Amino acid sequence: MCDHPGSTYQDTLDHVRGLMLHNGWAVQYVERSGVRPAYAYTVGLTEHGLPELVATGLPPPRAAALLNRGARHVLLDGPLPAPGDVLRLTEVPILEVVRVAHPDAHLDTALALFGPGIRALQLVWADERGRWPWHPGFRASRGGQPVLGRRATDS
Repeated sequence: MCDHPGSTYQDTLDHVRGLMLHNGWAVQYVERSGVRPAYAYTVGLTEHGLPELVATGLPPPRAAALLNRGARHVLLDGPLPAPGDVLRLTEVPILEVVRVAHPDAHLDTALALFGPGIRALQLVWADERGRWPWHPGFRASRGGQPVLGRRATDS
């Protein structure tokens, strides 16, 4: 809606549905607001019986590339990664999978299209030195990379 100020929320949902029909999923980007870093998520994996994917703390092109690569992986390469799995996919940083504790608090468009039963996995990325956001010295843009659930190894 930010890119098309005259559009309604229904127009936005219709646009996302069109992307889902064409590509199998869409990527929804949420701009940074105050101290809350930007984040992005897929919309449409739910229709394939899969959790949506989330990435935080990345600019739009990097978030889209990471989520599109992750979506292709879960739809085509399988199997679905489990929380705690480390993924080494081509063209994106090393990733660790974390179950999103409250997808309904972050994935508004997916919630509007699919209802309150949505599930989500966060693809947490390592910085260029291979450090994770829970390690000292992790480098990220302003606001860092919030992790939206508990790591499987922390349980």
